[in-house]
Amino acid sequence: MKTTKLGRSGVNVSIYCLGAMYFGSRNDRATSYRMLDRYVDAGGTFIDTANIYAWWVEGFRGGESETLLGEWMRERGNRDRLFIASKVGFQYDDVARGLSAAQIEAECDKSLRRMGIDAIDLYYAHVDDRNTPMHETMEAFDRLVRAGKVRYIGASNFMAYRLERAHTLSKQNGWPDYVCLQQRYTYLRPKPGASFDPQLSLTDELLDYCRANQVTILAYSSLLSGAYTRPDRPLPEQYRGPDADARLAVLREIAAAHNATPNQVILAWLTQQEPPIIPVMAASSDEQMSENLAALDLRLSAEEMERLNTAGA
Repeated sequence: MKTTKLGRSGVNVSIYCLGAMYFGSRNDRATSYRMLDRYVDAGGTFIDTANIYAWWVEGFRGGESETLLGEWMRERGNRDRLFIASKVGFQYDDVARGLSAAQIEAECDKSLRRMGIDAIDLYYAHVDDRNTPMHETMEAFDRLVRAGKVRYIGASNFMAYRLERAHTLSKQNGWPDYVCLQQRYTYLRPKPGASFDPQLSLTDELLDYCRANQVTILAYSSLLSGAYTRPDRPLPEQYRGPDADARLAVLREIAAAHNATPNQVILAWLTQQEPPIIPVMAASSDEQMSENLAALDLRLSAEEMERLNTAGA
């Protein structure tokens, strides 16, 4: 599996990041282990989890994904070969939403214990917090980095001006800066005014900001939970309309030309941009994992990339 730079960190990470959201909850232990093993066997090393995964699944409270990931790493003895990302900020169980210093540091310790590791390679602010001074948040991340508990920090569900404010504070104080942004992003464009609250979609402004400032973009929900390929999964309302119809037509035509699925074309489209956008891919079956991994070999021509980029009503 190819790699790409992670912002200005000096580190290269896998071009696909494996999302572990439902590992240990909706996906049982055997399935979760199999998906992790297949990703690593394909050369992947970048795995994404969070403290809250997956509290909303009936019978679970959060922390299950981190716990399973820790057990898997111990059994496989492969921690040193992996790049592990986790997150803090959203509410779960008895933990409130926020990015106060006390919460960041307490949740980091919990995540380290669940996974049984000494340091989190990439620690995200999972959601912006307008109620806590950003100075407090960034200073807390700095303490974690200096303590060796976190290597790099990232942001998720942020707006461009808030990223710039964080960057300014980090530069002024010599603190770590966000090296990447993980945001909702797919091939279809949301309708004007569409909301995914509490998630934030990647905008043209954010895309331009990140590219200008060497902030790597990671895309979550890029395959819309199967809506591109499964008739039982309708497109979310936020995407429906003439623009989506036009883009879907081009997407399907290019997929057919390559004997590929629309999902595979979307993964190729993301990773073949300049600079690449890293998809946080998920899989809960061997078929899904095979489909995703096969997209690594799909090469889109410059003309096809241009058609995909310019399609729309």
